[in-house]
Amino acid sequence: MITVVGSINMDLVVGTERFPKQGETVLGNLYTTVPGGKGANQAVAAARLGGKVGMIGAVGTDPFGDDLASNLKNEGINTGGIKRVEGPSGIANILLSEGDNRIIVVPGANHELKPQDIDTCKRAIASSDLVVLQLEIPVPTVLRTLEIARTNRVPVILNPAPADGFTDEFLDCEPILTPNESEAAMMFGENWEQALEAHPNRLIVTLGKEGARYHDGERHVRVPGIQVNAVDTTGAGDTFNGALAVALAENMPMKDAIRFANAAASLSVEKFGAQGGMPARGETMERLRQLN
Repeated sequence: MITVVGSINMDLVVGTERFPKQGETVLGNLYTTVPGGKGANQAVAAARLGGKVGMIGAVGTDPFGDDLASNLKNEGINTGGIKRVEGPSGIANILLSEGDNRIIVVPGANHELKPQDIDTCKRAIASSDLVVLQLEIPVPTVLRTLEIARTNRVPVILNPAPADGFTDEFLDCEPILTPNESEAAMMFGENWEQALEAHPNRLIVTLGKEGARYHDGERHVRVPGIQVNAVDTTGAGDTFNGALAVALAENMPMKDAIRFANAAASLSVEKFGAQGGMPARGETMERLRQLN
């Protein structure tokens, strides 16, 4: 079982031909709502790739809350760890243009996921093969999850996004960290490459279409990305993390696990929506076969 502890949002997506400058108004060409949130996205990615997944998070009492919980259940995810709190669910305002995105997250119910909620789910966390975390929920909640996982020797992937919530306390629990380049710079400074050596096999820096880097204890390793025509990059990092969780839970070697995650992420950007493009296991394995 892979247990994902994290955010559950509704994404409010707007598309436009070009990003507006400060103070400028431009016309849009798209508006839609799609389920999102880093936690939910990573849970969906892992489930589609064959993982048995449970979700711990919070949604509001608004109509979005109903839709978000139902969506996860329909993906085959155990939703017993999702609580309902009075008020709005979390939302993300996503602006799409020029094959890229800009995102503003309003946490809503996600900030009501407390350490005591994690204690309620302690048994599920302790019996997991792997736990996945992000930083769109309160830091004390993340720390409590890490403590329970460490006590029970459960490996953890911590995707430190947004990176301004990162604290060195997390390092004491020795999670596998998966920042992108800008997040790595916020966490470790501009010379973040040196941090790879200090955290062998526990710091994987994603490089977008260029792949990912880590240190295997002896040398720096770069796992190349896969060049594709990107339609929507929203959720690519979440797909990577969900896929990495599945691969590591299946005891794939680190380099192979990252190749699997890169393949899944490359498929995800070829379709619209964070969850809309997340691939199935067969698609991902076929892409890997095409590369060999």
